[in-house]
Amino acid sequence: MDWLTRLPMIGPLIVRLMRSHAYRSYETLERVHWTRLAAAITFISFLAFFPLIAVAAAIGAATLSADQMRQLEKKLAQQVPGISGQLDLSGLIENAATIGIVAGVLLLFTGIGWVGSLRECLRAVWELEEDPGNAVKRKLKDAVVLFGLGGVALASFAVSGFAVTAVGWTARHLGIPENGPGGSLLRVAAFAAAVVADFVLLCYVLTWLPGVRPPRRSVVVAALIGAVGLELLKLLLSSYLQKVAAKSMYGAFGVPIALLLWINFTAKLTLYCAAWTATKPVPEPERPGLGIPQPERS
Repeated sequence: MDWLTRLPMIGPLIVRLMRSHAYRSYETLERVHWTRLAAAITFISFLAFFPLIAVAAAIGAATLSADQMRQLEKKLAQQVPGISGQLDLSGLIENAATIGIVAGVLLLFTGIGWVGSLRECLRAVWELEEDPGNAVKRKLKDAVVLFGLGGVALASFAVSGFAVTAVGWTARHLGIPENGPGGSLLRVAAFAAAVVADFVLLCYVLTWLPGVRPPRRSVVVAALIGAVGLELLKLLLSSYLQKVAAKSMYGAFGVPIALLLWINFTAKLTLYCAAWTATKPVPEPERPGLGIPQPERS
């Protein structure tokens, strides 16, 4: 792209773009072969998707009320736009209560393996070696991270659900119509609540999962980019994924293909956020004369 920087008018803009943190984060991804990392995350996440939901539903069935379980099912469905109805999440959640202890432990090990693989992919973005230490300790650490991730997800979804419910309750009591300007404000409020939930979750994923301590500003900006990007992806790709799942040429594989696409988009967005935190800011150039000793006057 060097020849672009020499073009009149747009050359300086290209130079400024190439020096931006956003572009240098993309260069970090290219250096670590991010398409391979995204493919790896997509594969392991697809394999662990239903076991993780089954474990979460089994724990929820044992600890939550029926109304809370319905809210959990609704939140899970919102995370897979367009095809949640075809995945039969309600049937999976209803049958999760029958999962025995042995099956639950086996499914839990699947989730622990997913955390370990995802951690190594995120560490690869930082160009770090595999997490050293005892294998048993790593598994225990991954189990703690998995439960922490589940706790953060439940807490953020609960806050989001409470915010949406509070806004809806206020709108009903004030008589605000859904199709008017007030309804638009309510949808913006719901979007903002979802962004906050995703933001909290991404802050956990970008720091605790790979075991790194990036600057706080980088984490906040990266998590905000990821949270807004994830909600925009849900809005923009919902109809697209629905069309992919319904294509007759895919047959019975339509829903799995749509799910793979969605996981891959999410994985690439997560990797970009990780690259944002791993990319160091460009040091400001020294001003002329600074740091240079001045000649003594006679």
